[in-house]
Amino acid sequence: MNFHAAAPRIPPRILCIGMPVRDLTFRVRGVPDRGSKENATHFEEICGGNALNAAIAIVRLGGRASICGPIGDARETASKYMFEKMAHEGIETKHILHMPGLVTPISTIMLDPTGERTIVTFRDPELWKVRLPRPEILLDDCAAVLTESRCAEFCTDLCAEARKRDIPVIVDVDRAMSLREGLLTASSHLVFSSEPLQETADVTDDGHALKKIAKLTGSFLAGTRGPRGTIWLNEQGELGETPAFPVHTVDTLGAGDVFHGAFALAITEGQELRDALRFASAAAALKCTRFGGAFAAPQRTEVEQFLEQDRSARPTENSQ
Repeated sequence: MNFHAAAPRIPPRILCIGMPVRDLTFRVRGVPDRGSKENATHFEEICGGNALNAAIAIVRLGGRASICGPIGDARETASKYMFEKMAHEGIETKHILHMPGLVTPISTIMLDPTGERTIVTFRDPELWKVRLPRPEILLDDCAAVLTESRCAEFCTDLCAEARKRDIPVIVDVDRAMSLREGLLTASSHLVFSSEPLQETADVTDDGHALKKIAKLTGSFLAGTRGPRGTIWLNEQGELGETPAFPVHTVDTLGAGDVFHGAFALAITEGQELRDALRFASAAAALKCTRFGGAFAAPQRTEVEQFLEQDRSARPTENSQ
């Protein structure tokens, strides 16, 4: 008997780099006009941030997630709640770095009846001065790195080292990047939101923007466009599109982060890019049908059943 083959498979560990955030969420009938007031119909405090949200999705979808990045002073009472929530989700937190005298990032989030969110966030500028642990510590047993473009200041060197070790580096680009940005080459996959994609390339068409950026990097390039789906470039430089799944949306908070977490996990599992994008789109779509930010992220079985139902409903269509 081959005992190695019979042993339980160890899920891939993905290192998520970013800043945990306190999210104060309010459901409102409408975003208030300047100088006016609005009564919320519901309030909930959760923890969020791109990296933390993605880590929740990764674990729920069957992977392992370790989060690394700066957080406020260890004496903050709010951080205890955040660490408890992450522990409950099974996220490894030993690489989170307390920054003495600083405040953990905090967001006020208003959700309107369509599920769209309006966010005001405070991040202390001193948080960007964090020094991450050594690569040999962070990259040990690491199947992939997932980070966000705003963290380039303190994670680009680590990402470059990961690429030297043939570890995939997936970057969530939710702000415009410089065309001289180090993460353009210290990455294997760059997934833009539509607006930052066009701003980065200074082009008003997503497809043209991807092709312009492709001249500067060998990374896989994609642009997410919410209900319009995802546009991407294949290895031949040809545009492909993955449609979004039509769902009844009640809460978009964290949906993009769930997408990136699911996509990163699919890459570590060796899924083809088209399948990985479809898997990520399904996970994000299911999240949008529930309140709770990334804490409404689906389990693996839910995503697989959702995809199977979609295939059954469209038996003559090719997967996009």
